Amino acid sequence: MSEFDYDLFVIGAGSGGVRASRMAAKYGAGKIAIAEEHRYGGTCVIRGCVPKKLLVYASEFSKTFKLAESFGWDVGEGEFSWEKLIAAKDEEIGRLEGIYGRLLAGSGVEAIDDRAVLEGPNTIRLVNQDRTVTAAKILIAVGGTPFIPDDIPGHDLGITSNEAFYLPELPKRVVIAGGGYIACEFAQIFNGMGSDVVQVYRGDEVLRGFDADVRTHVHKEIEASGVKIVTGTVFTKIEALDDGSKRVHLKNGDTIDTDVVMYAVGRVPYTQDLGLDTAGVEVDGAGAIKVDAHSKTTADHIYAVGDVTNRVNLTPVAIREGAAFAATVFNDTPTAYDHSDIASAVFTQPPVGSVGMTEEEARKSVAKVDIYKTSFRPMKYTLSEIGSRMLMKLVVDGETERVLGVHIVGPDAPEMIQLAGIAVKAGLTKAQYDAACAVHPTSAEELVTMSEKWSPDE
Repeated sequence: MSEFDYDLFVIGAGSGGVRASRMAAKYGAGKIAIAEEHRYGGTCVIRGCVPKKLLVYASEFSKTFKLAESFGWDVGEGEFSWEKLIAAKDEEIGRLEGIYGRLLAGSGVEAIDDRAVLEGPNTIRLVNQDRTVTAAKILIAVGGTPFIPDDIPGHDLGITSNEAFYLPELPKRVVIAGGGYIACEFAQIFNGMGSDVVQVYRGDEVLRGFDADVRTHVHKEIEASGVKIVTGTVFTKIEALDDGSKRVHLKNGDTIDTDVVMYAVGRVPYTQDLGLDTAGVEVDGAGAIKVDAHSKTTADHIYAVGDVTNRVNLTPVAIREGAAFAATVFNDTPTAYDHSDIASAVFTQPPVGSVGMTEEEARKSVAKVDIYKTSFRPMKYTLSEIGSRMLMKLVVDGETERVLGVHIVGPDAPEMIQLAGIAVKAGLTKAQYDAACAVHPTSAEELVTMSEKWSPDE
C-alpha cells in the first residue's frame, strides 16, 4: 500500500493537465487526482482560444456582408446582438467543459473543485476544503494569467481578456493597451462589431517577435480596418469620469475618453502564492517554473508543463508536454518534446500563420539567406472595393536550400500554416516546394510558385 494518498496529483485542469492525467491513467499510474479552482478546460477553452475565435467569427460578418454585395447579394440592414452572441458562446463553452469532465471521469481520474497549493515536498493543501493530501508525484499545470501594471494610478478601472468575454453589453468605445496578438485580435473583434477602438502600443509596429514583413503588413491592415493605433507611448493614469466613462492619460500628453479600458500587455505564469518554495521548486525572474527537458522541476518528484513554464505558450504545446511527461514518468519512455518549428496563428483580420525562423532570426543563424515573398489581392476580394492584400514569405537557407520559415498573412492563413508546418518540420527544401504542383485557383499555390528571390534593393 502506498504511503501517499495519490500516486499522481495534478494542479490545474487545463489542456496540459488533463492530457497528462489521462495519459498517466492509461499507463497504469495508479490513483490520480486533478484539482481545478476555476473551470475545467483552462485558459484555452474557458477564457482564451476557443471563445476568442467565436468572437472573431462574429466580428468578421460586418465585412462579409459588404463583400456579399459585390457578388450580387442584397443582405439588407444587419443588426448585431452582443447579448445573443455571448449567450451562445457561454452555451458552447459549457458544452466543452462538460466534455473535459467526462473525459477525466472516463479515465478514472478524481476531479477536485478547489484551489490546490503546495505545502511541502509531497503535500498539497486544498484551500477551500481546508484539508491536505499527499502525492508521490505532482504535476503543476496552472497556466498563466493576464498581466496588469499595478503601478498605473487607476489600473483597477481596466479589464483584461478574461473579463472581455463577459461584458454585459458591447461598449461604444474601447481603448486597448498592447501590441501583441491578444491586443490586435480584440481590437478588431470590437471594431468589427461596431465599437470605436484605439490601440495604444509602446513600440513602433505591432506583433513584436514576428517577422518584420508580417508586422508591417498586419499593422497597416489593422489601421485600414478602422482601428486607430497610437504608437510610442503608454498609459500613465486611468481616471473615472462622472458619467461612468474613463479617461486614459498617455505618456505623450494625450488623453482618450472611453467606455472600456482593456489591458493586453502580456501574460505571466500563475505561480503567485502557489507554495512552490515549500517544496523546493525554483522559478526564474519572470516567475516561471524552472524545468529540464523532461519537464522536471528542481524538486525530483514535481513536474510542470504548459504556460507556467513559459517555454512556448500555446495550448497544443501544453498538450504535447503533458503527454511527454506521462510517457516519461509512467511509461518508462523518457520523452522530451521538441519545441522547434512550432506553427502558430494570430486571428487578426486578416489572420497570420507563421512557422519556423523569421528573416531576422535566419540572418543571425545561417551564412546566406534567400527570401521569396509576394503580396497580392486575394481572388475573393477582386469584385469588391475591399483593398486588403495577402502576404506570403519563404525564408530559405541560401546554401542548403532548406526552407527555414514560412509566414502568411491573409484569408485562411492559419489553415495553410498547419500543412506548411509539416514541411518545415521535415526540413524540406525550396526545390521540393517547387516540385509540388500548384492547386489553382488558390492563394496557397503561391507557396510553390514563387521563383524570384527578393532583393533588399527592391
